Amino acid sequence: MNNRILAVDDDKDILKVVKANLELHGYEVDTSENWEAAQEILSSRPPDLVLLDVMLPDGDGMDICRDLRKDFPEMPIIMLTAKDKVSDKVFGLESGADDYVVKPFETLELVARIKACLRRLSVPVVRDNVAIGGLKVDFKKRMVTVSGKRIDLTPREYSLLCFFIDHRGEAVSRETIRKNIWKGSKIYSWSRVIDVHIQHLRQKIEKDPANPKYIITVPGAGYRFAD
Repeated sequence: MNNRILAVDDDKDILKVVKANLELHGYEVDTSENWEAAQEILSSRPPDLVLLDVMLPDGDGMDICRDLRKDFPEMPIIMLTAKDKVSDKVFGLESGADDYVVKPFETLELVARIKACLRRLSVPVVRDNVAIGGLKVDFKKRMVTVSGKRIDLTPREYSLLCFFIDHRGEAVSRETIRKNIWKGSKIYSWSRVIDVHIQHLRQKIEKDPANPKYIITVPGAGYRFAD
């Protein structure tokens, strides 16, 4: 399962190096040189982890980190900064960061820290394997196949699929999905974030995403997973 990472830094060279190296390690990487553009990415391509520079042209990284932590309580955040004082590190961690990496840094160390942070993402409980039409889920192996072909899902997409399977046949609201998958407070774009995740999931498991047979939209109610 490929994790999606959003790197936010005003240094184009750092973004270029980070993107190239993380992609070599199998990550999908979006980059932004400012917070305004980063917010658009958060809504349209929600990441599994954020790399956040402390000093941005349109915002203070510490303040942004606090806001991100309120809005995305389960999403790992790694601060990137040239400030190496212990007090700066403590301030960053107290602002909600999961880790604090000082520039310049070795790529292998950054990758190791990313892996460590991603391990804390919630893992669904073990369930019996299921087969619904051509869709099969092996929960022990965390493997999803469609018509015999393995499908790579991000951890968030996998958690969302597991949630739908656990509630198949039920109409579930976006608010219910938010509380169970993101477990965070309501923000300006939750509906958009959820819809984008479902759109991505449909593209991966549905034969015809425009006419889904698994994840069905229930007007005025939310979504229902076919039983």
